[in-house]
Amino acid sequence: MTEEKYIAIMRSVLEVCKNYRPKLGHGRKEGYSLTEFKQLYGEDPFYSWMGLDSDLMYAAHKAAGGMTIVYRQIGIGCERIFREVIKDNLNLSEEDASWSYTVPKPHGKTRTLYLDGRIPLEAVQNKVRQKLVHDWIVESARRLDVDGAIVRSLQGVVFEVRQGYKSKDSKRQNADIANAAAAYTKRYLPCVSILSKQIDQDIALRYTAEKWHLLTGLLSEDQHISVYGFMKNVVGYDLAAFFSGNSETFKVLVREVLEHLLSAE
Repeated sequence: MTEEKYIAIMRSVLEVCKNYRPKLGHGRKEGYSLTEFKQLYGEDPFYSWMGLDSDLMYAAHKAAGGMTIVYRQIGIGCERIFREVIKDNLNLSEEDASWSYTVPKPHGKTRTLYLDGRIPLEAVQNKVRQKLVHDWIVESARRLDVDGAIVRSLQGVVFEVRQGYKSKDSKRQNADIANAAAAYTKRYLPCVSILSKQIDQDIALRYTAEKWHLLTGLLSEDQHISVYGFMKNVVGYDLAAFFSGNSETFKVLVREVLEHLLSAE
């Protein structure tokens, strides 16, 4: 039943991709249908002369933007599954497993920022699991060369969960660095958990330099480098077995989405 819940999460986020329509640089929220695209491009003399008002060109636009949507939605699915796994296996409430903080904005306003998961040590009732999480936090912080006084004050871990991280978007990186600083002020170890092995090494080095602990999708029992090792040996759930055991289901879901995005209709 638990696996069915996790599969349903990924199915629901991938279904969103099928509704994608290209915006064609016009910022139109709902995007353009094939008919609207052909009218827009057909009425443009130059594009019409060049033959850009074709079904194939529309399909190319839809596939180009759709590729980004697929990665994004899989990432959202990973976040939700990750959070459900730590809730189910550590008996955490939704409030326990969620974390946010506020930052000031001009004119006395505030903005709330969210990370993707949290394990507060005091909320883990199973003492064996609690010790495993505690020891993992201490060792992870030691590897980051975090000051000993800060390590002793840590009361849990917060997670930023991604499917992969290859973009060198400096705005995103700076926001994550600010998140790490905020996490330490609230006595949490910040951890980036990436379910694939896809992360640019320059980014990885920058994050660890800023005291983010990094887990990636290596198939390893080492809970300090592998998100799957961490989930299996610390949280108590074999996430790699879940994904590999349901691989055919996920392949069918993704194939259906890609076929839809690669067609003009």
